[in-house]
Amino acid sequence: MARKVQAAAVHAAPVFMDKAATLTKVVQLIKYAKAQDIKLLAFPETFVPGYPYFIECYPPIKQVGALVAYGEQSVVVKDDLHEVQAACREAEISICLGISERVPNGYTLFNSQVYIDAKGDIKGVHRKLQPTYVERMVWAQGGGHTLRTYDSLGDFKIGGLCCWENTMPLARQALTLDGEEIHVGAWPALNTMAGFESSANAQIEALMKSHALTGQTFVICSSNYVDDSCLNWMKENLGEQDSVKAGGGWSAIIHPFCSFLAGPHEGAVEKLVSAELNLADLAQVKVFIDLSGHYRRPEVFDFRVKRRPLWADDMDCAVWPSKEGDQMKHKTETVYDDEDTKI
Repeated sequence: MARKVQAAAVHAAPVFMDKAATLTKVVQLIKYAKAQDIKLLAFPETFVPGYPYFIECYPPIKQVGALVAYGEQSVVVKDDLHEVQAACREAEISICLGISERVPNGYTLFNSQVYIDAKGDIKGVHRKLQPTYVERMVWAQGGGHTLRTYDSLGDFKIGGLCCWENTMPLARQALTLDGEEIHVGAWPALNTMAGFESSANAQIEALMKSHALTGQTFVICSSNYVDDSCLNWMKENLGEQDSVKAGGGWSAIIHPFCSFLAGPHEGAVEKLVSAELNLADLAQVKVFIDLSGHYRRPEVFDFRVKRRPLWADDMDCAVWPSKEGDQMKHKTETVYDDEDTKI
């Protein structure tokens, strides 16, 4: 039987450094998506409370106050997403939401993607494995325990990676061998940054198309753009800068054979970049190449993923409470305390 899903990439700007206002905007976008008959919605990297562009613009020692404020506006998953979960449940829409995640009762942050199903249940959290360049001032490294796909958001397996985490071929391989059918590539507006104006979108397109073909997966690429709320916040709190401009972003939906199903869409115009994904197309692609099957060549290549929990709360990234008062559930396919995963 044909499996089809109407999906969309969110191309939008958050209310920069305002968690509450941006979560309200997430709810509004979910409601708008329902009116468009969308069933799967993918958000940009750290949409809540916005990508911290100031890390690219000012000396580190002058950013301490901004980093404190960013931590305060970051999302504690078990506390802050109840209204978003309710919106998903009411609209019967599954989402992948990019957040700056803050650990409960702590200060450590992660660059994360939260997966919420159409019943409003949080099915898991992926933590970016390797923050890039100056991102290392903001976010800790995620571990292999959260590098996985989910089959509970719909009749498909979905996974994702954040920004240049998509440059890690072994991370993409892990998702492919975990059966990924839909991939969410979450990005900021890289081409607004000094030195990347002419190359960033070409890089994103190349990476997203490469994973679509080599991983035999549909790719939803979601980017934000830089708006005045971001530029004004940086100016008012950190001073003038000339490293980040307004606009930018590159959002699209890509078929496994690399054709555009929607987009690409660029610039400071908010849009849900939407298309119907026909999962039956994967069978035709895999006749030619199937990296989890006949193209895998396990007698030639060994591949191991260290799935052991890295952080104390990694086990909690499997399933969170769906609403206030629920008991915490721990649901993982396998826990590897002493052994790596050979796949």
